[in-house]
Amino acid sequence: MTDRVPATGTVHWIGAGLSTGSGLAALCDTADRVLLWHRTEERAEQALEGLRLGGRAAPRAWTLSALAAELAPGDVVVSMLPAPEHAGILAACVRERAHFACSSYVSDAVLAHVPAALDAGLVVLTEAGLDPGVDHLFAHSLVTRARAAIGEGTPASYGLTSYCGGVPAVPNDFRYRFSWAPAGVLNALRSPARHIDHGTPVTAERPWEATRRHVVDGETFEVYPNRDSVPFVEQYGLPAAWTPRTFVRGTLRLDGWLRAWEPVFEELRTGDDTRIAALAQELAAKYPTTDTDRDRVVLAVSLDVRAEDGRTWSGGYLLDLVGDEEDSAMARCVSRTLALGVGHILDGSLPAGLSRAAETAARSEQWLGELARDGVHFTLRIDR
Repeated sequence: MTDRVPATGTVHWIGAGLSTGSGLAALCDTADRVLLWHRTEERAEQALEGLRLGGRAAPRAWTLSALAAELAPGDVVVSMLPAPEHAGILAACVRERAHFACSSYVSDAVLAHVPAALDAGLVVLTEAGLDPGVDHLFAHSLVTRARAAIGEGTPASYGLTSYCGGVPAVPNDFRYRFSWAPAGVLNALRSPARHIDHGTPVTAERPWEATRRHVVDGETFEVYPNRDSVPFVEQYGLPAAWTPRTFVRGTLRLDGWLRAWEPVFEELRTGDDTRIAALAQELAAKYPTTDTDRDRVVLAVSLDVRAEDGRTWSGGYLLDLVGDEEDSAMARCVSRTLALGVGHILDGSLPAGLSRAAETAARSEQWLGELARDGVHFTLRIDR
């Protein structure tokens, strides 16, 4: 492995969709130079004006070849494009010796480029948004606190739940408005979800069929498992002496969502990829989060530990944020968290190779403090 490539101070931000918000403004404050890449230079200029960043970042028309032509060793590339685009962008970063960051889950396609990035001294930052991202920070912090209270080697059982959702601040009949990629919302529902329930790994082939009620701070929501939760037992550092009763990472929706979405579920049961893509666009047009609407993000992560010697520990983090005129709650949470990570690439504190939002307890506490100071507010509850 070569030495870590020093960051130049130039950031290339690709995409200006629903998750791009005031985090881009934060980078305009901290980076030496910011370029916004969008479908056309005119669209990029319009996006910058909409974010009140006209003149503070340079607009560019996005193509991979155009990006590669402008990259210098040590530049940072931030991809806000759909996850399948990340691997190709990362490959270009490795060729041009530029660092890479995104808010998406790390995929096998991205992992395939990590060894070359590490050998080149490049940072590959992933899972640095809201979910995944802030949820990782909350979980690492809770596990660290519980381990200190109970003892890593003490036999115990635990339940960990992590639920996140973007919902309307003012509920509508559909119980939802789209505040991120509409196709991503529907395709997540089409993917089987694995989690631990009553001590046993189980798979929900249709995640919405595993929906249950969940009370957060006195308010009832509906939640269901998402993706594969089981690998995160190891990623979150749960002690080997502790046995999981429940371990689930999932999606949170307003009470009444399951009933309101039954027509959508019928389409998901029978529709092919083409139909589902069209449905996503239809629903997004019918239920958008507009300039006059306000979205709400709720992220609730809880851990309950029961030791065999009778001791117990429980705690939880709650982030409950409503969007405002500056940006949506979703855009704020995703883009500010990602901008925080990019800042750590710029200042040299992230090592070469693969990083997620949280790899250690110390980093989790550092990032949580920085997020709180940056306007992403949350509360911590601990019951002994």
